[in-house]
Amino acid sequence: MALTKTAFLLAAPSSGSGKTTLTLALLRLFAERGLTVQPFKCGPDYLDTRLHSLAASWGGNLRTGINLDTFMASKEHVQELFSRYSSDADASVVEGVMGLFDGAEKSEGSSAEIASTLGIPVIMVVNAKSMAYSAAPLLYGFRTFNPRLNLAGVIFNQVNTHAHYRYLEAAARDAGVEPLGYLPYSKTVAISERHLGLDSSSGYDRESVIAAMAEHVKKTVDIERLLELTLVDVPHFNAVPLSKRKGDKVIAVARDEAFNFIYHENLDVLSEHGRIVFFSPMEDDRLPEADMLYFAGGYPELYAAQLSANRAMREEVTSYCRNGGVAYAECGGMMYLGTAMTLKDGSVFQMCGVFDFDTTMQDSKLSLGYRKVFLDDLQGVELPGHEFHYSRIKSEGALKNIAEVKNARGESVATPVYRTGNTIASYIHLYWGENRSFPQFLFKHLRHCSH
Repeated sequence: MALTKTAFLLAAPSSGSGKTTLTLALLRLFAERGLTVQPFKCGPDYLDTRLHSLAASWGGNLRTGINLDTFMASKEHVQELFSRYSSDADASVVEGVMGLFDGAEKSEGSSAEIASTLGIPVIMVVNAKSMAYSAAPLLYGFRTFNPRLNLAGVIFNQVNTHAHYRYLEAAARDAGVEPLGYLPYSKTVAISERHLGLDSSSGYDRESVIAAMAEHVKKTVDIERLLELTLVDVPHFNAVPLSKRKGDKVIAVARDEAFNFIYHENLDVLSEHGRIVFFSPMEDDRLPEADMLYFAGGYPELYAAQLSANRAMREEVTSYCRNGGVAYAECGGMMYLGTAMTLKDGSVFQMCGVFDFDTTMQDSKLSLGYRKVFLDDLQGVELPGHEFHYSRIKSEGALKNIAEVKNARGESVATPVYRTGNTIASYIHLYWGENRSFPQFLFKHLRHCSH
């Protein structure tokens, strides 16, 4: 059975076209109209989903941004997530990733694949700063390249005059794509774009930034027509029943300005094993009583001084892990469990010392890409994930690597998965929203400890 509602995917020819700004603005504008709006993000990005949640949550109606990724999960899982989270929404907005057809391998896992999988139309965002009628063949190519894709409309970015927009409007109509307006360049919005995802401090006023973006967009984009054009029969996909049985475990999750890169579905799966409690490695001086610790990624390098200064928490974490407590850490969380962290300016801060390695931000290059993880103790199970970091391990002792890691093409990657006692850590952000083998593996290896 299909439900008629507003649903679309916002895409672009390439990264840097303005998708995120427009997505946040539209989420807020829809919510201000009294619509219940559900945000989604294509791909593994955990920053945009946090911003989506803030933009869509309005008037006490809290919404959670959800990742849709056909590399880290099956198409059926992506369809199920879309159905489950959009079932009570008036409008569903999916922000694409990179260019429309850019995937892990050709167009596999791309925004185009997800739009086709969900059966929803695409609205393009085109940076037209140095473009006029050439927008016609560009849009025509994107519209006709994949016949299964419904490219319904376009919004042009970096257009400073209505006269410029008239050329683009004519180009879009000749390409068979409906023009829905444009965005002039705004210095204020441009500065906000650069800092919105990078400044994770609690003092940064994201709310006012999103409000300014919405105000900017509504002046020159036809919101009414966008809502009409994307009113479609959204197919209902079969939902996977969630487990009603709750375990008796307590899972303590590090969550503050330093650690907050968390996939929402990962927490949902962990909650099936028991109760989740949150704590701050920056502010708290004691760990909660828990059967497992989870240190997600984040920006620990921005808060290295505060993390290091909280010696009481570092000692609590070290004692917990050395006494056999089960813990899992990824990326920034792994850096926190190391011995020391060196920042770009050469300053060194002591960390927990659970693992015998130091990490550094100096002389580092970007490590980026999808990963397939094969744990030695989980034969035949492929754990999907994503790696994204600028830091590197500077020195390490005799540590055990417990997994083989491959990239999207099946080629071996040198990223280790470390284990000491019952603590596991790596640079990889795992997604276990569909395959629950990894959380089950962690709890199967629980050891009684006195903490």
